[in-house]
Amino acid sequence: MNTAIATPAFTERDVEQFFDASTQNYLSFWDSEGVLHTGYFTDGNTTDYHAAADATSRLLGDDAQITASSRVLDVGCGCGNFVFALARRFACECEGLDLSIERVKFAVQKRGELPPAVAQRVSFRHGSATQLPYEDGQFTHVVSQDALFLIPDKPRSHAEMFRVLAPGGRLAISDFLQPTLEISPRARKHVYDRVRWTSGYSLVGYQQALEQVGFRVKLARELSPHLARTYQVLGKVATARAAETANPDARDWMLGFAASCKEIEVAIDEGEFAWGVIVADKP
Repeated sequence: MNTAIATPAFTERDVEQFFDASTQNYLSFWDSEGVLHTGYFTDGNTTDYHAAADATSRLLGDDAQITASSRVLDVGCGCGNFVFALARRFACECEGLDLSIERVKFAVQKRGELPPAVAQRVSFRHGSATQLPYEDGQFTHVVSQDALFLIPDKPRSHAEMFRVLAPGGRLAISDFLQPTLEISPRARKHVYDRVRWTSGYSLVGYQQALEQVGFRVKLARELSPHLARTYQVLGKVATARAAETANPDARDWMLGFAASCKEIEVAIDEGEFAWGVIVADKP
């Protein structure tokens, strides 16, 4: 078992600046929709990343047991895709919060393209998970996809998510895991430092951390084969796109991303990087 290291190398400001600075390149060179999370490869799908990313959203929505009467907060919402998916599927009220103002701006822009019936149920806010700008018990559900691992002060963010949930509310998250305390310099460079990630939890350690602030864990799944498949697929797509583009900046970015994907696959194989889903309730 391992828990987050007490003194982070990267601050919350480091994380914020990194994602503010990298958002436009990602949107321009890679995915104009801003899809950023791990795919859940199912029903025979082994190559379609976007279908797998949609499947992750469906999985979390099902695990969360969201309904039309739910009030949902997505912590670390990025470009807003999970928020939009939930609002469309369940007709629920959904707010997204992210540390990156650039990603929030993009999400707000995309909100303007939604049908009015969906857009009126969706909102976004710039802010920190360690100081959520909401009243106690304001939400029936808190969700997150592959974002909470970046928070340096994880216990504080857990306490804040617990606070804004109503009694009987549910937390449903996917997140990256650090299965071992010993991280090689190679994995540190290509997996952790690459995105300003200092340290994380094992799956067991994550559950214990949530329980320490009052959550009752309902289920926990380790799903690293899907993480490995995600980076296998993305690496191949990046290599193919690099060969097709005439833009030298885009080509260099894609080749760099493809190289990172290979290194990430090694880290997964070596047990230094993992992915899981956890669902927990507030009594």
